[in-house]
Amino acid sequence: MSLSKYNQKRDFKQTKEPKGKIAKSENELQFVVQKHAASHLHYDFRLELNGVLKSWAIPKGPSMDPEIKRLAMMVEDHPYSYKDFEGSIPEGNYGAGNVIVWDNGTYAPEDVTDTPTKTLNEQLKKGHLSFILKGEKLKGEFSLIKLKGKQENAWLLIKKKDGFSSDIDILKKNKSVISKTTLEAMIKDSAKTSTSKTKKVAEKETAELEKAVFIKPMLAATITEPFEDPEWVFENKYDGYRAIAVLNEDDTKLWSRNKLPFTNNFEAIVKELKKIEHTAVLDGEIVIEDDNGNANFQLLQNYLKTGEGKLKYYVFDLLNLDGNLTTNLILPERKELLRLLLEKYKLSNIIYSEHVKNGLQLYENALKNKSEGIIAKKISSNYVIGKRSNDWLKIKIIQQEEAIIIGITAPKKSRSYFGAVLLAQYYGKSLKFIGKCGTGFTDETLKDLYNTLKPHFTENSPLTENTGLRDTIQWVKPKFVCQVKFSEWTNDKHLRHPVFLGIRTDKKFNEVFMPSTTNKQRNKTVEMEKEDIKENKKGEKNEENDYDVKIGKTTVHLTNQNKIYFPKDGITKGDIVQYYAEVSALILPYLKDRPQSMNRFPNGIDGSSFYQKDVAIDKIPTWLKTKKVYSESNEEYLNYLICNDKQTLLYMANLGCIDINPWNSTIKHIENPDWLVIDIDPAKDNFEEVIRTALTVKEVLDEWETDCYCKTSGATGLHVYIPLGAKYDYDSIKIFSELLAQEIHARIPEITSLERSIKKRNNKIYIDYLQNRRGQTLAAPYSVRPVPGATVSTPLEWNEVTKKLHPSQFTINNVMKRFEKKGDLWQPVLKKGANIKKILQRLENRENH
Repeated sequence: MSLSKYNQKRDFKQTKEPKGKIAKSENELQFVVQKHAASHLHYDFRLELNGVLKSWAIPKGPSMDPEIKRLAMMVEDHPYSYKDFEGSIPEGNYGAGNVIVWDNGTYAPEDVTDTPTKTLNEQLKKGHLSFILKGEKLKGEFSLIKLKGKQENAWLLIKKKDGFSSDIDILKKNKSVISKTTLEAMIKDSAKTSTSKTKKVAEKETAELEKAVFIKPMLAATITEPFEDPEWVFENKYDGYRAIAVLNEDDTKLWSRNKLPFTNNFEAIVKELKKIEHTAVLDGEIVIEDDNGNANFQLLQNYLKTGEGKLKYYVFDLLNLDGNLTTNLILPERKELLRLLLEKYKLSNIIYSEHVKNGLQLYENALKNKSEGIIAKKISSNYVIGKRSNDWLKIKIIQQEEAIIIGITAPKKSRSYFGAVLLAQYYGKSLKFIGKCGTGFTDETLKDLYNTLKPHFTENSPLTENTGLRDTIQWVKPKFVCQVKFSEWTNDKHLRHPVFLGIRTDKKFNEVFMPSTTNKQRNKTVEMEKEDIKENKKGEKNEENDYDVKIGKTTVHLTNQNKIYFPKDGITKGDIVQYYAEVSALILPYLKDRPQSMNRFPNGIDGSSFYQKDVAIDKIPTWLKTKKVYSESNEEYLNYLICNDKQTLLYMANLGCIDINPWNSTIKHIENPDWLVIDIDPAKDNFEEVIRTALTVKEVLDEWETDCYCKTSGATGLHVYIPLGAKYDYDSIKIFSELLAQEIHARIPEITSLERSIKKRNNKIYIDYLQNRRGQTLAAPYSVRPVPGATVSTPLEWNEVTKKLHPSQFTINNVMKRFEKKGDLWQPVLKKGANIKKILQRLENRENH
């Protein structure tokens, strides 16, 4: 029944909301429903219990119809005195907008087993409240039921069948039970006395309270073998167009996964979607099925030309409902809300995509039906917007690929227009030829495709390699993506027996990459690499175990590979070198073009260590890259090593660099860091407090509408990074990081400190924001740390930052399996940066009020 979160979110010098104090009614328990026009219109449903108001935000408002189940998101407790609050919350404050008391009255538990309060507390703990409301508008029996899963705040409000239940829309009774005014009237009155800027916001509140917007879809990783696991469910993989449906009251649109317009292409789907009387964002696949009920991509292609065939939209996820983002709910919760939504309407071609527990059986059925495959989804997964995640896995049966058309061959015999299309995919930044495809065309598609490609003919090949073909080739600018099916990949990475299926208007050519190797293939590659290293040894009996390893055209001389670096664990220098050889593809993007402050441990973690910034150019191999950069601590220009490739990484590991410490900025923009970091540094062994601090960092940044990412330090703490995109200089970032640290400390002063001095911290966690100065370094993601166990600085998903977490869980002996499964979770750190200026302006405005 703490009101600390409520008080922390509000500046009572600006808002007329009551301060958080414990209080209670003298007799019957009170309830209140407040209609609140904040960033989205919603209804706040509050029940008095334990001296506070337990509170739920209901986007669509309560209903008296037992058939209607309303999503209710539990929020922080509010003070008892909040039940009488009406008025305006000023712009710039939490929950800014206008509030009326839409309904109020008393309530009691439906079945009292002890006292009303004890009964309600027991029900709350179980996640199922049953109570009777005696309000002016809401009357009778209701239930609040918590959706099962790790998302703590998702509930459903349901009206039970009784003498008060009705299908009449109770929300049409829209006046306050206290002031008898409507919310719209209050907004107008508020706008009259506000500044012109506030007036525009108020007007926008009434016009766009529940507007849904396009959300970039979550993507699945690929595996080759089906499986079963109690923590996973399985769905059909549909052979069609991925489509995001955005439903607003007067505007329903369909988009491709890349936000290409689908609305006009698939009007039959849009017509049905308009029957759904909710604001929502749906994720699914548009298909046309053949006579056997299997989705057929070629039939869908023909539909776009002829309009023939019955479209179906299989919906498998719900991303927004009634203005409430649902992506943070776990999969079963999202799908249950989706099922409830679609069951309300009789839609002929909008279909809820079922899932099953038996993945192997579903795969067998897909084999029999010759369908494309199945999708595996982790039950505990959230919806990761716009990213490919290992929480969703696609297991294909009929192998299909997207490919870029880069040319055509001259027609032969009786064929017109062209003989075959030349196909390519990106491998890194280069296009790689993957074969030619001459089957799957009709006379009509030959003509249509030729006319489409002709304006983009070019004399220049887009490839850096020779195709080895003897055909006469007409090159085409790489703009068009097609879908092909094929039997298998050849050893030289060409498609065997490809068949043209159609052009993909929903895919961008610069997103078509060669498929990554499977886990089995990748492990095989690692083992081969180990064998290559063994074969390159200068002598099996060499006590120091010196040998050369060739990487590309470069030979790296490795020395003393049997030297013990971690005495308690028996881990050698060679083990560290081998780890960096395996993890190089993951770690190198975060080292590229960054000056390296080398932390060298020539005799392992129990020996003395030293930092080396300056390298002697005349004493290092000529293939190493260095850059003169001014060092403020040394007050001179130093030759920093630049690690852009695997051979340099292994060279550093061979020098005794157990951990890798890059600058926050690159030599391309040395004064502008790519990220801001909060280093959570504990003074004592209490990792639960570290977790709490990290979650507080995220809480603050969520309120500031700024993305952040967490990784273990690999030692005793956690690092939270904010992407910056190199838009601001170090001085600006230092100011911002200090403000952020102060805000974090203000929320949890009992466990944190901003004192650098260990003695002055009083065993509290140090929120280290000074790591954001020019020239400061931290261990890179995927870096080993020089502590017992050879732990690794490991990127995390926020749902992993729990009491179960500890940095010691991740070591060089087990992290590669995790990285294979999770992929590179740190990629967003190098993407678009936070809008620091906007946040600083907002904070400044708050201070000035």
